[in-house]
Formats: sequence, C-alpha cells, structure tokens
Amino acid sequence: MTAEPRQFADDVPGELFDPHDPRPQILMCPPDHYGVEYEINPWMKRDQPPDHALAVRQWTDLRQVLSDAGAKILLQKPVRGLPDLVFTANAAMIYRREAMLARFRFSERQGEEQYDAQWLLASGFHVHRLPNDVYFEGAGDALFCGDTLFAGYRIRSDVRGLQQIGELFRCRVIALELVDPYYYHLDTCFCPLAPGMAVYFPEAFDQYGRDVLKELVPELIPIAEAEARRFACNAVVVGRTVVTNTGCPSLHRKLTELGFTPRETPLDEFTKAGGSAKCLTLRLDGEEAAKWKSA
Repeated sequence: MTAEPRQFADDVPGELFDPHDPRPQILMCPPDHYGVEYEINPWMKRDQPPDHALAVRQWTDLRQVLSDAGAKILLQKPVRGLPDLVFTANAAMIYRREAMLARFRFSERQGEEQYDAQWLLASGFHVHRLPNDVYFEGAGDALFCGDTLFAGYRIRSDVRGLQQIGELFRCRVIALELVDPYYYHLDTCFCPLAPGMAVYFPEAFDQYGRDVLKELVPELIPIAEAEARRFACNAVVVGRTVVTNTGCPSLHRKLTELGFTPRETPLDEFTKAGGSAKCLTLRLDGEEAAKWKSA
C-alpha cells in the first residue's frame, strides 16, 4: 500500500472540502461529458445512449434536492473522454481525513484516478493506494454501517486488499460476494441508513452474504426486485432525508414509517450507465451510518 505525496494543484477548480464546516459535504461532477461510450456493465448499451440535455437537468435537480436537504455540494471538474467521472462515489473510500483511492478494473475508467487523487489531495485528504494488482472501486464497494465496513467484491473490487484497508483504518471489514452482474457495486444493492440499519436487495448476495448481513445489521430492510431495478438501494442519506430515483414507492413508505423523509428525483438517464443517486455523489465528511462520524 502506498500513500500519495501531499500536493496542492493550481488547476483544481472551485471550493474544496472544509473540515470545519458542520454541513454535510458531497462531491459531485457535472455531466458535461457524460454518455455511454463503452459497455462495462449490463446496463450500458451504446445503441441506447442517454439524452444529454435531460441528463444535465436530472443531475441539476439531484444537486438541488441534496442542497435543500442541507448538504454543501462541492464540484469536481469534468474531463472530456472520461464520461463516468460523473459517478464520484467510485473515486475513493473516505475515513475521517483519509481516502483510499480507487483502482479501477476497466481501462476505460482508469484515467479517472489521477483527477480523483488531485482533487482529494488539494482538499487536504491523505490519499492511499492499494497495490497495482488489486482492484478497488471506492465507496461504490465499501460502506460503513456502524463500526463495520461492508465491502463488496468479485465483480469490480478484489477481496484481496480488504484486510489491508481494515488494518489501515483500524476497523472490522466484512467482505460480501456480489453474484448478480446487474448489481456490480455494493452501493447498487445495499444502503446503510443509520448505525445498525440498512436496506438491501437479498438476491444480489450469496447465501453467506445474506446470512452475515442479517446477523450484523439489526434492522435490515429487504427491497423487492422491481424497486431494486429502479436503484432503490442506490440512495443518498443526508440527515433524515433519503434521496432516490423515482419508482420506489414501497421503500418510501417504509422510510416514512421509520421517521425518515424520502425524496425522489428522476435519474433514468444515469441508470442507462448503471448508476443513480448514490453513484453520483461522494460523501466527504462521513456517511450518516458510519459510527466513526460521531465519535
């Protein structure tokens, strides 16, 4: 494992992370160059491209919904030729002021890594990398629920290296094998809401994964397949507000019963690339479900 040298690039645009700001802080990347230019998951079809103007409106609406929920939105500069840079969740896994940088499995996304590292370093994070032969796709595959870091593996991230992450951040890591290619990242099928509480799509996991989630997450809410296909689990939690794509009425009813405020905003132009609300965001100050956030 290596650590990036501390540096502050002159061309990092806009406002950077402020550790003294009490507001939730979320990194997003405008979809200037977003599109389906290759196929690296089952959702992506080059012959069914997203409507770019509509994608811009949907991204802008998501940003506004998150701002209305109290989040401070920070922006990463889009880069031509990197259409998936818009999915900032994959950039890194955040723990306090440490960031474990992604090492993307597919060459089409590997160009993102230098820009992600540059932004995080400029914002004062200590950036770490796993060995060159270990793939890891950031917060897309690593989510805290309480004291435990749940980590998805096999489809995009490697199980190798997870123990190193646990040792670096001094936390328990539970590796969960993902078995359905449509749910290729953990954040497409598992969403921690608060310490000890999460929603999940059971069929995305093997039997061990389902059993260990039931054992370790006291309040575990299953999602039906129809809403999982609408990326119900790919939600953004800001305080007690939970933001999802449209088409998740059962989840929204359950969230309301639990005292959350569900909000929906259409993101169909991004589901064409295999992502939704959570994929489009990277929480920089710690997810609500991470117990270390309040420690």
